Amino acid sequence: MKETEDCFLKVKKDYLKFLKNEKIFGKSKITQINNLKKNYIPISFWIEKKYKEKGSTLFLGLSGGQGSGKTTITGIIKIILKIFFKRNVCIASIDNFYKTFYKRNMMAKQIHPLFKTRGVPGTHDISLIKIFFNNLKKNKFKAFRIPKFNKSTDDRMDKKYWPKITRKPEIVIFEGWCVGAKSQSNSLIKKPVNILERKEDKRFIWRKFVNKKLKKEYKKIFSKIDHFIFLKVPNFNMVFKWRLLQEVKLKKRSHLNKKIMTYNQIKRFIMFYERITLQMIKDLSKSASVIMFLKKNHEIKKILFKS
Repeated sequence: MKETEDCFLKVKKDYLKFLKNEKIFGKSKITQINNLKKNYIPISFWIEKKYKEKGSTLFLGLSGGQGSGKTTITGIIKIILKIFFKRNVCIASIDNFYKTFYKRNMMAKQIHPLFKTRGVPGTHDISLIKIFFNNLKKNKFKAFRIPKFNKSTDDRMDKKYWPKITRKPEIVIFEGWCVGAKSQSNSLIKKPVNILERKEDKRFIWRKFVNKKLKKEYKKIFSKIDHFIFLKVPNFNMVFKWRLLQEVKLKKRSHLNKKIMTYNQIKRFIMFYERITLQMIKDLSKSASVIMFLKKNHEIKKILFKS
């Protein structure tokens, strides 16, 4: 108990400063403090325990629907692990490993038009993700750069802007909406889950290709992860509302407003994610080591530690 209180006192200032920088103003200070004590500190202690048990670099996968707060939550966990536990933490988003706009255009022409839109398995550069994991798992660590994707221009940034990992991390958090996703049976693939699949993927070419990628390349990537943390959304309707809020946030931060999505574009955009998100709610609810149950107001209802 004393250790938890010590942690709270050491990280409180940096935690509140981080929330302010993230422009999270909708919650009272009391709520923010309660979240730190009841949710973020306990999960950080769990991560520290798992790191000590393993005795070498711990790989965590953190996933949840669009706009569920993955970036904010990983940012908070990093603050606690760095300040209180003195751990060297690396956070990498699968979003930064998207294929270039040019390559997705080629996929759209050669395989299916829906691949022009980033997001689903198949639109990430698997070779770069493999390099990322292999570099971190080497006994003799060498500094390397990881890609950076600009969502407002919908393209990968120039290599000179890629962040550099200079020291071997003790804890790696690989976050993303589809991290830990599993493939489906062919019978499920043939049943459309929304109007996008029904009208624009009538012969299920897009769906089958995505599913094949999950079954092979992505399964191999996700097998490198020690534990999964899953942010469980109340329902898929909330994904749309939260993604809308995320876009407003992106617009405030970006000077390239021409690429920011409209209401209707977001509505269509999340249809690309619906099938896998719904399947993940079923699968990760059973297989994840930690489940964070989210309420409709974005608050964490409870955390379930399963291992």
